[in-house]
Amino acid sequence: MAKTVVIVGALDTKGKEFAFVKDLIQKEGLNTLVVDFGVMGQPFFTPDISRDEVALKGGGSLASLANGDHKDEAMKVMAAGLKVVVSDLYIQGKLDGIFGMGGSGGTSIATGAMRTLPVGVPKVIVSTVGGGDVSAYTGSKDITFIPSIVDVAGINSISRAIYSNGAGAIAGMVKMEKPAAVAEKPLIAASMFGNTTTCVDRARAMMENAGYEVLVFHATGTGGKTMESLISDGYIVGSLDITTTELADEVCGGVFSAGPLRGQAASRKGIPAILVPGCVDMANFGAVDTMPEKYKGRNIYQWNPNVTLLRTNLEENVKMGLMLAEAANASTAPVAVILPLKGVSMLDSEGGQFWDPAADKACYDTIKQHLKPGIPVIESDHNINDPEFADLCAQTLLDMLKK
Repeated sequence: MAKTVVIVGALDTKGKEFAFVKDLIQKEGLNTLVVDFGVMGQPFFTPDISRDEVALKGGGSLASLANGDHKDEAMKVMAAGLKVVVSDLYIQGKLDGIFGMGGSGGTSIATGAMRTLPVGVPKVIVSTVGGGDVSAYTGSKDITFIPSIVDVAGINSISRAIYSNGAGAIAGMVKMEKPAAVAEKPLIAASMFGNTTTCVDRARAMMENAGYEVLVFHATGTGGKTMESLISDGYIVGSLDITTTELADEVCGGVFSAGPLRGQAASRKGIPAILVPGCVDMANFGAVDTMPEKYKGRNIYQWNPNVTLLRTNLEENVKMGLMLAEAANASTAPVAVILPLKGVSMLDSEGGQFWDPAADKACYDTIKQHLKPGIPVIESDHNINDPEFADLCAQTLLDMLKK
């Protein structure tokens, strides 16, 4: 039986374009199911799921939205409704991939629905905002953006090629047969940065030798959010959160923040977790001339021409210590905080540019002062990248998982 691509879009303003793509996808031997979320004019062709049904699922009435007086309300209703429609189609086995096109508004509605789908389900959108920062649209999901180059308005010599590529992309993804999986292993999430790679690589190998599969996430804001999304979705059985540096960016206004609740997903989900203040010595900014004026004169390190690191001070470390303690305190499963007494990163080692035992101690003392009784704090007389520290982290998590 042929697989089905669900096509979502506004068939009033972009119906001709969607008809073009629909035809291309069907020529690839796939079924299509079209969902219309337009609210103004009549659809260019009859969809499989009407805008009335989408509006109803969103808790609104199309009649009250179609006059155009409250476009913001219309977008909210259609976005909410499309999420329900798409989620239901997936649960019913009627969605093998999803495709959309649009400007910023259409992109927002379409990708909101795409984010309800699990990682691995093919998701493609041709968008006017593609090529820019699309993190607000993708969230932590695997949505493929294709820049539309020109507006999604008509079929011309440029758009014809872009739409064809989009149709080919979703068709190829859906038709691709995934290799047979080997026996699945329980998944461990681990956070890593360039400055903790040595530690995480060693801990990962130890976990894998014990029969686990380790997913490593680069702690760049998006990486932390993705890791915690997968934890929240129930994919992960244990968290090796060695690199909580994104908290430094949250505190200092850096470019890699993952939000103030970073570190709490494992606690909320109730899975065993190791928490380490890894790389909390550094907040990340762009090129040195992009740093806020208030940080001029502080200890900085140019990691590369586009990344400048700010050494966090005592006050900032106290704030991060509180956040880490709060994350541990929320846990309903075994959790341990492990402290590397000889530095939290490669730069924060004796003789290194970010070596600052007083700042580290401010973080450690705050954690210990605010942790609930019974949560273990393990102090290791090593740098975070010493093999003994990596082994301690991995073995502690393994012991928790055995229990």
